Amino acid sequence: MKTTIYDIAKAAGVSIATVSKVINETGRISADTRERVHEIMKELDYQPSVVASALTGKSTFSIGLLIPDLANPFFAELARSVEDRGQELGFNLVMCSTDNNPKKEASYVTLLKQKRVDGIIIATGLSDETILKGLIDQKIPLAFVARDMPSVVSDSVLIDDFMGGYLGASHLVSLGHRRIAILSDDLAQRSGSERIRGYRHALEEAGIAFEPDYVAESASSPDAGKRRTFELLDSEKPPTAIFAFNDLLAIGVVQAAKERRLSIPWDLSVVGFDNTILAGIVDPPLTSVSQPIPDIGRQVMDVLIGAIRDRKQAKERIVLKPELIVRESTAFPRMV
Repeated sequence: MKTTIYDIAKAAGVSIATVSKVINETGRISADTRERVHEIMKELDYQPSVVASALTGKSTFSIGLLIPDLANPFFAELARSVEDRGQELGFNLVMCSTDNNPKKEASYVTLLKQKRVDGIIIATGLSDETILKGLIDQKIPLAFVARDMPSVVSDSVLIDDFMGGYLGASHLVSLGHRRIAILSDDLAQRSGSERIRGYRHALEEAGIAFEPDYVAESASSPDAGKRRTFELLDSEKPPTAIFAFNDLLAIGVVQAAKERRLSIPWDLSVVGFDNTILAGIVDPPLTSVSQPIPDIGRQVMDVLIGAIRDRKQAKERIVLKPELIVRESTAFPRMV
């Protein structure tokens, strides 16, 4: 038989009202009583009715996560970190992979509202202000990952993308590279533009002129990165190094170099971004700007659940620091 709230109250030696307050985190309940009720709920495998909670305007203990592409290991690792932290805090995750398709994004937002999620984490390029304003008007707490929108009042957790761009470019400059190309998946997003700004700052410090022709945009896949790398290598002054703004694109650069029988790192140095699992298993292992993915996942879940529980008005903008992880894909250029 299914365990009921009455069974919990009887086993814990408290009233039904007390159990209800513990479940819904309302009222003044002592820490000992709260802990005892939670222990009994766990022992009896009690599962609160999410549907009933939603219909009464109470918490469903669920969080929506919008990501652009689960095939990208950065977002896969981020989703895992968000889910793990959610489980620790008693929340389930409803994950939606949108391919950065506006129609999919709108459809998934509708789905999440129907499921009465307590809050939504946005890790996509969702920029439809009508949709975002609708969520805010309905008082659905939002938190952005790896981006923020000044026009939307919400929490956000991101990294210092300027510093990330600077770290990757200055590393290549320090090795003696002067023809350093950039391969980005989205120059229009804040993260892409900030990384470009950091890259340009590193060049300026070294007295290297910025060359717009060395900046290429690509779809976020190894095949697309490979095609764009061929174009860069076929230019009049091919780069001696390519700084890719995610590890998937960097893999494409490595594949293109191998097809052209170029030696990495001696003929072409490669730097990635994100430091996902791919960076350590590609041949040669990839130098990459590391995002603290586990920390990003934990912090964004913490700030969102804080907003859900406290309904706080002040919003947080948390900026984490990247780190350069040097492996075997970068070296001094054979020919300058």
